[in-house]
Amino acid sequence: MSSTGPSNTIFDPALRRYSRQMLFAPIGEAGQRKLAASRVTLIGCGALGSVQAEILVRAGVGHVRICDRDFVEWANLHRQALCDEDDIEAGLPKAEAARRKLIRINSQVEVESVVTDVNPANIERLTEDADLILDGTDNFETRYLINDAAVKHGTPWVHGAAIADTGLCMAVLPGETPCLRCVFEDAPPLEMSPTCDTVGVLGPLIHMVAGSQASEAIKILIGHRDAVNRNLVSLDAWTGRFTDIAVADARERGNCICCKQRQFEYLDGDRISLTTNPCGRDAIQVNRKGGRTIVLPALAKRLRPVASEVRANVHLVKATVGDYELIVFVDGRAIVKGTDDPDVAKAIYAKHVPT
Repeated sequence: MSSTGPSNTIFDPALRRYSRQMLFAPIGEAGQRKLAASRVTLIGCGALGSVQAEILVRAGVGHVRICDRDFVEWANLHRQALCDEDDIEAGLPKAEAARRKLIRINSQVEVESVVTDVNPANIERLTEDADLILDGTDNFETRYLINDAAVKHGTPWVHGAAIADTGLCMAVLPGETPCLRCVFEDAPPLEMSPTCDTVGVLGPLIHMVAGSQASEAIKILIGHRDAVNRNLVSLDAWTGRFTDIAVADARERGNCICCKQRQFEYLDGDRISLTTNPCGRDAIQVNRKGGRTIVLPALAKRLRPVASEVRANVHLVKATVGDYELIVFVDGRAIVKGTDDPDVAKAIYAKHVPT
């Protein structure tokens, strides 16, 4: 049995690194051991996801599964804490770049990277053993998908969003608090949804929102649900204002299609599109049906006679095809850069990626 004495000595070497965290009374040794036994699935490892992942790994969460569909680019570096220039040179996916940093931060925890587009076919498998799901995404479609899976299986999750100088954070405890669709019944139209490519994002805001999400996550994981903020928190990084928006009665007042009617439109695939516009940038992601993986060396060989700057690693192939950049992942997805037209992206995919 380990203990702490007046000198704050930790007699269990495995817990020594968490000594200052354990001195915080609501956590203590019991809470620390609960964190070590916890499993978290983080969906999206861009700006918010990378900061959340680092906080939880440093805090000693036992297993962190990082799921992300994208790769590291120069425009990520001002706000994505686990990416650096070497990752761009190596052509690394964000999930794998994060994993490599995190295992050097804390060798006591298990960090798993899954380079994939989280979708109706895989989200339940990716979250079935999780005690908590964290939102590091950049679009409503995936957030509603997370919400469906979490509500269906009763798994807590913490929503977060950040754009320009404004952020949101909301913890969802299925059956206790409103779910995301209780508060936001439908996503706003695309023309009313600014992105980091259109209005930018302030770096410090990312840490404020992700810190709020991670704080709620830790409360849930150690069993302090009574301390969880049941409101929607709005943050303004430029003015320094935090505002609690009362949403606690949204579940009771409404007839939510998800948590009241138990209709899971996004999980069933009824509301999921075959193409998406990642973070609003000049690119289209083309999703592959059927689940067949791509043999990347063979694809690279196929592309070299018709494309330039073909580069491949175990995660993806990048090539310049005419005026476009084509990035193909092992799961068959592709991101076509240089267009915001889904039809153009699908045509490039069909021409160069074997079906």
